[in-house]
Amino acid sequence: MAATPEQSFSNIVQRFNELPNTRKFAILVSLAAAIALVVGLFMWARTPDYRVLFSNLSERDGGAVVTALQQMNIPYKMAEGSGAILVPAEQVYDLRFRLASQGLPRGGAVGFELMDNAKLGMTQFQEQVTYQRALEGELSRTIQSLSPVESARVHLAIPKPSVFIRDKQAPSASVLVSLYPGRVLDVAQVNAIVHMVSSSVPELGADSVTVVDQAGRLLTAKNDSNSLKGLNANQLDYLREIEAYYAKRVEAIVSPIVGEGNVRAEVRADLDFSEAESTSESYKPNPTPDQQAVRSRQSVQSINGDGGQAAGIPGALTNQPPGPAAAPLTAQPGANAGTATGQGQANAGSRREENTINFEVDRTIRHVKEPLGRVKRLSVAVVVNYRQQAGQAAKPLAPEEMQQVTNLVREAMGFSQERGDTVNVVNAAFTETKVEPVDIPLWKDPSNVAFAKEALKNLLVIGLAFYLVFGVLRPLLKDWMKATAKKPAAEAPEEEMDLLAAFDAKLAQRELAGYDAHIASVREFAKQNPKAAADIIREWMAKE
Repeated sequence: MAATPEQSFSNIVQRFNELPNTRKFAILVSLAAAIALVVGLFMWARTPDYRVLFSNLSERDGGAVVTALQQMNIPYKMAEGSGAILVPAEQVYDLRFRLASQGLPRGGAVGFELMDNAKLGMTQFQEQVTYQRALEGELSRTIQSLSPVESARVHLAIPKPSVFIRDKQAPSASVLVSLYPGRVLDVAQVNAIVHMVSSSVPELGADSVTVVDQAGRLLTAKNDSNSLKGLNANQLDYLREIEAYYAKRVEAIVSPIVGEGNVRAEVRADLDFSEAESTSESYKPNPTPDQQAVRSRQSVQSINGDGGQAAGIPGALTNQPPGPAAAPLTAQPGANAGTATGQGQANAGSRREENTINFEVDRTIRHVKEPLGRVKRLSVAVVVNYRQQAGQAAKPLAPEEMQQVTNLVREAMGFSQERGDTVNVVNAAFTETKVEPVDIPLWKDPSNVAFAKEALKNLLVIGLAFYLVFGVLRPLLKDWMKATAKKPAAEAPEEEMDLLAAFDAKLAQRELAGYDAHIASVREFAKQNPKAAADIIREWMAKE
């Protein structure tokens, strides 16, 4: 009859109680050490990998972030020395988004929240200073949102407005940016910072904003109009687009002749970005009266009917004839140029007639504005590969083919001799080295490395657990069972004695049944093969 679990447990406890105290202590210590080691390994395997959430925080920002983490029940650690806040790796990005929604960290700069707690009795000067601090903080936060910028500080110099000052002093600003290691600000980003700051402060011009990096380099010097090149970022981009446009046109028209990838073109464009406006006013020589437009006409007539009375100015000069004209003008009949005065004496009396005609002045006004970015000169260099033929060595192009290619390049670029354009087409063999893509080995792939570390950690825990169970506890239990089995039968319990007796009886029955079966098989063989049985017995007897 099989023993129940309760009986087996009671037997194990009874056997344990019969052991010496030294062996009991050794077994208990080994079992406790194994359990503690397994639990410690399990907790170590379950410990999350901590990563940096924020670093280089001020005391105020660090305290606010720690308080927010405690409210969210998130485990965290403080790195010694650097002051960085560490959180579980799988929650880093989620926590950054959640803290950003709360405005953390603030980066040490305060914004318009300074205006929320305005004190009673604040003077106008204090209000102005508070507003300036808030504006500087908001600008610093905005600049820090740029990806290359780690931190930023903005200083504004805003003069106090006054009606007693004739010449107003314009405000100015200076920006200090601290960039992440290995990152730089290009000209377009510097221009963006300059225009953003100038647009945020009234009456602040872009020329009054200075941007400096953490190394003390002046970044706005690249935007000075008096620099060596004098081109801003937009003009440089336009120059590159023009050069790429002409190079693409040349390659597109030559590629069908020499084959795809057998032509390379480079273009250098000289553009004129100067803004020029001219106004000219020209006058033609005096035209004939019939080609002129009359602007105004005035005619005056005066007739005196009394012919007996003298006319003219009293005196001796009245009896003298008029002198010759100082500036005679020849006019067409019936027309006068300028002012004409005629006097006549009739028999019946005096008559006076005066005609005044004003003509329009002939002039031409021309206003010319030169286009911005006008192409002044183009220089094109083209390299054509040798002709490739299957099974043959590459051969250079014929002179006729090279002349055709040159003519096509001239037409594609819009060659102008007056403009001073130049074209240089060269036929040469290309030497290209194919670069095979470098495959990252499996043992260097970051994802595989992370998976291997996690798997190795788990295998280490499982291996140590198996070693403790089968290498430490199992040998102890075997030694304990062997020591118990070697006890004399008199000291064994009555129930165990009955079990051993029943087991010995079963073994005896099995041995007896096996012996009888062997005897019966031998007898049957001897009956069927008597001669063979006799030979076997004879051989046994001969061998004694």
